[in-house]
Amino acid sequence: AAHFAAQALAPALEGRDIRVTGVVAAMPQPIAAGLRLRLAVESAQLDGAAVRVPPLIDLGWYAGVWRDAPDPAQAQRPPPPLRAGERWQLTVRLKAPHGERNPHGFDYELWLWEQGVQATGYVRAGARDLPPQRLGATAQAPVEQLRQAVRDAIIARLAADATDARAVRVAGVVAALVTGDQRAIDRADWDVFRATGVAHLMSISGLHITLFAWLAAAAVQWLWRRSPRLCLAWPAPSAALVCGVALAGAYALFSGWGVPAQRTVAMLGAAALLRLSGRRWPWPLVWLLTCAVVVVPDPWALWQPGFWLSFVAVAVLFATDSGAVEARPLGIWGRFHALLREQWVVTLALTPLTLLLFGQVSLVGLAANLLAIPWVTLVVTPLAFLGVLWAPLWHAAGWGVQALAVLLQWLAALPAATVRVAAAPLWAGLAGVAGGVLLALRLPWRVRALGLPLLLPVLLWQAPRPAHGEFELLAADVGQGNAVLVRTATHTLLYDAGPRYNQTSDAGGRVLVPLLRALGERVDTLMLSHRDSDHTGGAAAVLATQPQALLTGSIDGEHAVQALRPVLPCLAGQRWHWDGVEFAVLHPLPAMAAGEGARAVPANAQSCVLRIAAAGGAAALLAGDIEKAQEHALLARNAAVAADVLLVPHHGSKTSSSAEFLDAVRPRAALVQAAYRSRFGHPAPEVVQRYRERGIAVVDSAGCGAARWRSAQAAQVQCERALQPRYWQHRAPPP
Repeated sequence: AAHFAAQALAPALEGRDIRVTGVVAAMPQPIAAGLRLRLAVESAQLDGAAVRVPPLIDLGWYAGVWRDAPDPAQAQRPPPPLRAGERWQLTVRLKAPHGERNPHGFDYELWLWEQGVQATGYVRAGARDLPPQRLGATAQAPVEQLRQAVRDAIIARLAADATDARAVRVAGVVAALVTGDQRAIDRADWDVFRATGVAHLMSISGLHITLFAWLAAAAVQWLWRRSPRLCLAWPAPSAALVCGVALAGAYALFSGWGVPAQRTVAMLGAAALLRLSGRRWPWPLVWLLTCAVVVVPDPWALWQPGFWLSFVAVAVLFATDSGAVEARPLGIWGRFHALLREQWVVTLALTPLTLLLFGQVSLVGLAANLLAIPWVTLVVTPLAFLGVLWAPLWHAAGWGVQALAVLLQWLAALPAATVRVAAAPLWAGLAGVAGGVLLALRLPWRVRALGLPLLLPVLLWQAPRPAHGEFELLAADVGQGNAVLVRTATHTLLYDAGPRYNQTSDAGGRVLVPLLRALGERVDTLMLSHRDSDHTGGAAAVLATQPQALLTGSIDGEHAVQALRPVLPCLAGQRWHWDGVEFAVLHPLPAMAAGEGARAVPANAQSCVLRIAAAGGAAALLAGDIEKAQEHALLARNAAVAADVLLVPHHGSKTSSSAEFLDAVRPRAALVQAAYRSRFGHPAPEVVQRYRERGIAVVDSAGCGAARWRSAQAAQVQCERALQPRYWQHRAPPP
């Protein structure tokens, strides 16, 4: 880890125009605004001088007007067709890998660390930049070239009509099954697969590779036995075992050599070596050996949910194997009974672990997997692979996907198809896993019943809430935008819903919905401070999962949010009490939000300003994007703005946080929600200086991650990056 970290991008190179030469190391991924590519860097220059950049970088190549260009009118050249293995010379801007850090959130920085990527950025292809230059094809990345050719052929054949959304989605699933390109699967399809518990089937998983190894070994053994000379040279079972593992490795390599594929090949190889050596170890030793084979070269596997789900499932199947105590059932019905029992055992044992890792479990997963596992592994996947030899079979695989999709969509639409619970602490989760395993073991029912009380903590866990008269804030790390969760003893308010990142992703779906589910929150009110997209981008996703939430804010009648649910205006003078905590709206005035004149008022000037005060006097002020004029207007009206913690107006822009306003608020801490290396320069250095001159602690989300503040401990702000420190985390410099 230390050696890898030493190759990180130098901070002085961030945001600079660097000319890099490198080879496209993986098949490029099309996105809505262009494409993403992974580049193996060979050399780099800055202002004509050689510089060192990380050997592997992830880049976006966007078309149209790039919002970060010095001149907004500078249009970017659209990316040409790129192929894996091509050598290119590009002008790029890089930064250290930096992701959002939220409680129970996805660790993007760990994911990049495992991929070997130490810098991300984008291609500069405007009129003022040196044009990208293709230097020719290379013999590097031959597997990736083949994968890309197959993926593109599948997409071209099954989604020839790009306007047929269903055909495009089916093509994406078939391409994922053949090449392992999970990004080809539409987000809506992933939602259905997760809700029905079959997501593990829709990519190259350990199940696919193991089945492929078994089929390959069977075929090799059948052929080997046809030759007496080969059988005399080497026994057919041994030859089949070695060839099966080797072909499984080739299959895993073609599928992208993802971490799950690597683990499976390592496990198969370890088991094969044991058998070839003539050793017959008890299953716990075999299980531990395969664990070690996976973890020693990749210790970060221990942080991946897939590792624990896979190995716990295998251990439970070993421990409950009926073959040790009774003859295996024969015939179709006997095999179906065995499949049913194995699926039931795995479901029973993994449900608590799934709840611990993901906070949800599919109640229809047992039925869905009983149908989907044989259909996908024995019908759809073989047809998809045989399509490489005869392309019309891809259509047959597509029909198989469509037939399965009809069933899965029906199951996903059933009431209570998925059960979600609050994320339990580790001790409760481990107790639940032990309970599930105990219920699945072949023991007397009186002993197995002891597992039931062990399940209760993970099933019934509720996140601790503030006491009556107190409240807490959680300023989520959403990048460039606002999203603050306010919790009292029995109520919840969400102030703003974060930004929209692109056409397919926003802070609501990526950050807020998982966070709310992990905390078990039922939002009473969603307040959107104003109409800008960095405050409303995630509203649709939040409202879709919180149908009971009251929607309020400074949103005009033509805004897209109005089509989702009527928006009640937030107006100065509105007050309410929850659990002894006072909520007061200080801005905007009714005259600013009414009539035709409201359209002439800038959106920032109409921001809802909310002050929250605990029974003991500790207070927080959420200021939205108001600027100096609105700050002075609040002071002129003698509004009660004093607070212990302040959500910095307009993310710390030069147009806000006037000296008079800060002297009136007198906060102990100021929370800045802005992106790492914000393209707007937030927070502005002169603004940060004004806060520091007054002894106010500035806490920015880039360096802190999600920030938590409690009225009962008004002098303390807790940072997620400090609470959960990891050596692979990027440490952003203070503002």
